[in-house]
Amino acid sequence: MNYIFIDSKEDMERVGIVEDGRLVEYYTDKKKNTRCVGNIYRGRVVNVLPGMEAAFVDIGEDKNAYLYVKDALPKDMIYRNNSVGIHDIVKKGEEIIVQVLKEASINKGSKVTTHITLPGRYMVLTPYSPKINISRKISQEDEIKRLYEISKNIPKDGIGFIIRTKALGVEGDVLLEEYNELVNIYNKLERERKFLPCPKLLYKEMDLSYKIVRDAFNDKIHKIISNDKNKYDNLLDLKDIISPGLDKKLFYEAGFTIDSQENIKRDINLALERMVPLKSGGHIVIDETEALTAIDVNTGKYIGSKNLEDTVVKTNLEAAVEISRQIRLRDIGGIIIIDFIDMRNKQDIDLVMSQLEKSLSLDRNKTNIVGMTKLGLVEMTRQKVRNSLGSKFLEKCPYCHGKGKILEGTIDKLKPIC
Repeated sequence: MNYIFIDSKEDMERVGIVEDGRLVEYYTDKKKNTRCVGNIYRGRVVNVLPGMEAAFVDIGEDKNAYLYVKDALPKDMIYRNNSVGIHDIVKKGEEIIVQVLKEASINKGSKVTTHITLPGRYMVLTPYSPKINISRKISQEDEIKRLYEISKNIPKDGIGFIIRTKALGVEGDVLLEEYNELVNIYNKLERERKFLPCPKLLYKEMDLSYKIVRDAFNDKIHKIISNDKNKYDNLLDLKDIISPGLDKKLFYEAGFTIDSQENIKRDINLALERMVPLKSGGHIVIDETEALTAIDVNTGKYIGSKNLEDTVVKTNLEAAVEISRQIRLRDIGGIIIIDFIDMRNKQDIDLVMSQLEKSLSLDRNKTNIVGMTKLGLVEMTRQKVRNSLGSKFLEKCPYCHGKGKILEGTIDKLKPIC
């Protein structure tokens, strides 16, 4: 069964997506909602660094946000050969409207852009671009043509949009209604551009639970469980915006808590471990570093029943599915390198790569499999929006300082945790 759960207790909200009995996405947030991805601010440029082609912008958060030249360049300008510098676009002391693309980390402030977008359920409004685009995940040619025909009559005042995957089969009047709602929000932002103090929050993205339900709810989700009556009532009020059939799949269960769900607890604990076992007896090892995430596949205890080649392929196929799930669950972003067990047969390699691509297609974040290197390493990237799950729950060891190793002979000097 596939379902979304909202566990809202005391000051913490925990939201997750379960598919076929396994946890595939998990998010936590304080009820005060400190998340800022998607928020739009009126900020002030506090510093321009030509050498880095970036500017720092005060948006009222603990750390100044950073704005790269490509994210500051107007959409109608083309960035080539560094012909336009950041100092040509923004000036120190200037007040600008920016939107948060990536939340702040320990070392950096939030990443922001001047290319404002406003997401709805079926489309994403792109106010500074007149183009109409359709999600690449919509592959049916007839549906693409239908959506293009509908979309041609929607735009006004040169405001374009991107049709999301959820628009599959949606009627034109529904798309037009959502477009007008998003345009009204944008117009409100424009009216308030010059009349608010700076820095100032202009637009706040939906709370965590509402955002997950809006973006993840579809026909494959059998139910949504909430133990918070206010969240339940508010989601019901938003059913026309999220989905007309939402009320039939939304359930209020006051006694629900993930602390009593053994399968969910097990998957959360595994997502914080370095080694993840496979059903066959093999395992994968995941190491997150500053530069990239390395994932290694091992046969472990699995010895197979036919021959070595068959054992390797079966382990790699199982690993491809689990790696895709772990990437989603841990919310790993950036560069990812996967070291599958060596395969000699090209057909076997293609089979494993096809399974990896199929499993990653379920990910709502943008992923890109670059290919396999001459050393047999699979290179891929995943859009990084939030900090990974581990960064929220794991702290650096005060003894090894994150190395995972200590000097020989010092083990007896470590203080017992208990």
